Amino acid sequence: MKRALLHICCGPCSITTIKTLRDQGCEVTGLYYNPNIHPLTEYVKRRDGCLEVAEKYGIKVIVKDDEYAPQEWFRAVAYRENNRCFHCYALRLERTAQIARRGGFDLFTTTLLYSKFQKHDQIAALGQDLATPKTRFLYHDFREGWKEGIDISKEWGIYRQQYCGCLYSENERYKKELGA
Repeated sequence: MKRALLHICCGPCSITTIKTLRDQGCEVTGLYYNPNIHPLTEYVKRRDGCLEVAEKYGIKVIVKDDEYAPQEWFRAVAYRENNRCFHCYALRLERTAQIARRGGFDLFTTTLLYSKFQKHDQIAALGQDLATPKTRFLYHDFREGWKEGIDISKEWGIYRQQYCGCLYSENERYKKELGA
């Protein structure tokens, strides 16, 4: 059985992703590392949702609360706002790959590949660049489980966020509140 480290951005995105990886014969360990999520209260809600899903599946999750440093994320995207997603992906995937290599995992991947709103080509290219012969990046289009993941997350009462996670995406999501 292959050991896979799954970067998890939130509970709802992990539901069908974990199921798919298990169906592919993987032993899944989660990683919650998301310095992009703003504000801290949102980070905690998403972390707790991740842990609720992990408990239902009986998987371990490495939680990097000690590395929640939005300042690092803001430095990575400052003056790069139009390409911020790439830098955000890079920050999280680099850390995931590092932990996967150190932990002797066969594979690493991310729940970002579940979302219709993420840039799959960028994520896949970054993952491949970070892979090694011993710790490969697994690209899978987890969007196939999009509707099922939404339905299950509602059924289980898992916190469902309304924006990607960063301050910029929150502002984009709610800018209509300003009457603009």
